[in-house]
Parts: sequence; structure tokens; C-alpha cells
Amino acid sequence: MKIREIHRNGYTISTDKDKLDILSIHKFLANETDWANGIPINTLKTSIENSLNFGVYYKDKQIGFARIISDFSTIAYLGDVYILKEYRGKGLSKWLINEIMEHPNLQGLRRWILLTNTAEWLYKKFGFTEVPNPEFYMEKHNLNVYQKKTKTNDS
Repeated sequence: MKIREIHRNGYTISTDKDKLDILSIHKFLANETDWANGIPINTLKTSIENSLNFGVYYKDKQIGFARIISDFSTIAYLGDVYILKEYRGKGLSKWLINEIMEHPNLQGLRRWILLTNTAEWLYKKFGFTEVPNPEFYMEKHNLNVYQKKTKTNDS
């Protein structure tokens, strides 16, 4: 897939995996989020390797991230979206989501999926809505998957 880079006012959004600062992404996701709290770095690396990634940079510093899991023909899942706190309020998250939604390999999809309990106002601007028939929605969700397992005397 062709790498895309867009520049604006000293900021860059890039899909180049080689530019990603895995340690800074891990630091944020593992320590600053509810959804990926405690994620092991190797799990993160695997998720990035198997996704379309969007890094947000100020000069050479990674300040944001999002990734897409998709078959690039019918469905896409948007996840791990963030902008570092000190860079919020500058329109960067709106720019990031816009660049994701306009990516040429993500056009004509039947369904986009997003799970969030923050920034619903942002995603609504791009056509995301609450699930109209939640009774059709099913999931298998392991909330403790990233928590360290400790041995007990019984095991």
C-alpha cells in the first residue's frame, strides 16, 4: 500500500510504519488509556504490523496515532486514536479522522466500526452514530487480557 504523508503548519500525518515511535505509542496506550491499559509492547507491535497506521507528528516528535483494521473492501475498525494532551485543541484530531476517512484504500466500505466512550462529538462529525439495533451486536470481551497473571500457591 502506498505511503501517504500530509503536512500542515509544522504537523505531519503519515502512514509510514517506519516513522512510528513504538515506545511513545506504547507509553500512551499502556498508561493513559482505559481501553489498552497495560498492553504488552509485543502485543502492540503485532497490532501495528497488521494494521493501517496513522502517525501524527510535530516536527519529528510523535504526538498522536490511530490505526485501522480492515479488509479494504467491506469493513474497517477505527481504534487506538489519540493526540497527546499538550497538543489537543488545535484541530489535530479532526484533521486525523478526516485523513483516515479520505484514505483511498478505505473508500466504498459497507461498515465502519468504532468503540468509544470519549469524543463522541468528534466521530459524529464524520457520520458515526450509535448502534441502531444494539440487540444485534455481540462481543466477546476480555477486560483483563493485559493484566499480569500472578502465580498462587494453589497453581
